[in-house]
Amino acid sequence: MKTGGQLIVDTLKANGVERLFCVPGESYLAVLDALVDSDVGITVCRQEGGAAMMADAWGRLTGKPGICFVTRGPGATNATAGLHIARQDSIPLILFIGQVQRDAREREAFQEVEYRRALTEFAKWVGEIDDPTRIPEFVNRAFSVAMSGRPGPVVLSLPEDVLREVVANPPAEILPNPVAAIRPGAPEMKDLAERISRAERPVMILGGTRWTEQAVRQIERFAERAQLPVGCSFRRQMLFDHLHPCYAGDVGIGINPALADEIRMSDLVLLIGGRFSEMPSSGYTLLDVPFPAQPLIHVHADAGELGRVYRPTLAINADPASFAEALSTLEVDTTPARAERTANMHGAYLTWSTPPETGPGDVHMGPIIDWLRDYLPDDAILTNGAGNYATWVHRYVRFRNFATQAAPACGSMGYGVPAAVAAKQAFPQRLVVAFAGDGCFMMHGQEFATAVQHKLPIIVVVVNNSMYGTIRMHQERDYPGRVSATDLTNPDFSALARAYGGHGETVVTTAEFAPAFERARASGIPAIIEVKLDREAITPTRTLTQISGTGVKP
Repeated sequence: MKTGGQLIVDTLKANGVERLFCVPGESYLAVLDALVDSDVGITVCRQEGGAAMMADAWGRLTGKPGICFVTRGPGATNATAGLHIARQDSIPLILFIGQVQRDAREREAFQEVEYRRALTEFAKWVGEIDDPTRIPEFVNRAFSVAMSGRPGPVVLSLPEDVLREVVANPPAEILPNPVAAIRPGAPEMKDLAERISRAERPVMILGGTRWTEQAVRQIERFAERAQLPVGCSFRRQMLFDHLHPCYAGDVGIGINPALADEIRMSDLVLLIGGRFSEMPSSGYTLLDVPFPAQPLIHVHADAGELGRVYRPTLAINADPASFAEALSTLEVDTTPARAERTANMHGAYLTWSTPPETGPGDVHMGPIIDWLRDYLPDDAILTNGAGNYATWVHRYVRFRNFATQAAPACGSMGYGVPAAVAAKQAFPQRLVVAFAGDGCFMMHGQEFATAVQHKLPIIVVVVNNSMYGTIRMHQERDYPGRVSATDLTNPDFSALARAYGGHGETVVTTAEFAPAFERARASGIPAIIEVKLDREAITPTRTLTQISGTGVKP
């Protein structure tokens, strides 16, 4: 005999779950009880949004669904921030929500929400388990849906009494569902080879999920053989070695204008894994919708994404790993002219990704990023949320290896700290550095307490300019001199770190950063480095005054 809660845990273990993220609640006490006798690790979080973001980061970095448990009502609605990230970024995640007991439903019972109605826009599938004997069926299905086709989040609602109910004859063994590989067809690959051989100005763009380290290396070797310039979609930079001679730069917000021109003038765009949605496509300006001017080959694991926005010249329904395997055996022709163009595009990337040495104020982010590029090991994991500070990371950091970046392409703030917690638990031997703005940090910075509790020595770099910088930038551009709702009064972040039981540093000049970082790392405990940045240093190349156009310092 087993309770529903025990069956939940058994099915998680059968699917290879090593760790889950949660904020506890009385609605799923039976699961918490079953976890006492399990070897599944539990990360106790401080807010459900942070827990869901940790689950997203786990799925993003491992390829396996991140698991999150929250209680009903406010707990579930808090978690929707992480659900939204996973949905837009195609990340496998399973959110389990404790629910009111079955005989109280449809009465607006305490904290009751009908999740099958409320969360359908946030998830690939929302289900509720009414019968404890069906728990293995539902949970296995959740894993299949989360990882198949275009990956994404799944929600399962768990009525409290279902979890307590005893199943007299539980299954003797629970077997996980296999996830089917989606392999490209031979005719499509033959057509692809011919098109690449004929192309004079091709470009390859990598994005999406369902990648593996082996697939990334196979793409790198093929690009070198075919002399194809390669760009990485917005915040998917870990999909290609930035110092590889074929790398051309990141494709998305703040794209190198030279790379944008190359994409627009290309005679063959090979888009692998990504959807090329609004941010990666620079606001749908790189490819015309719905009929691109360039011949487009779109490779995606979800057939429903092929032709959804752009009409491809050749559509290939395949997951990135299977496609990379097939591509690795493809023979194509190349020319000296194509090799020269690829080399020139890589050279342009190196110039574009060289940070400026100076700027307004006493702290200059350019030399700081330059120092970090030399100091950080190639397998260090960098996380961040959203804000202008993140430009310094996604433009100037040169990613070398797979599974080294966790950042929301959907642009959600507050992601960096919880993502760093999950990254450090997934890869405890690797250095994990989170970047956050002051506004970004305060949204889920309480998860620094989670890092302290679980003894996870992450390093958080808080770039503090005492405002919501991105919104202020847009405000000064569109409504110059009319500041509204963007100024912030912040705590002493280094003192906050110490109050939590971590290590704290404050940086007010550029020269102070390197020794502060080294002390933070040597401390062996979670650390916050507050970098006090001048408000004028709103972007790497333009000041706030220049953006406002008023000639008066805002």
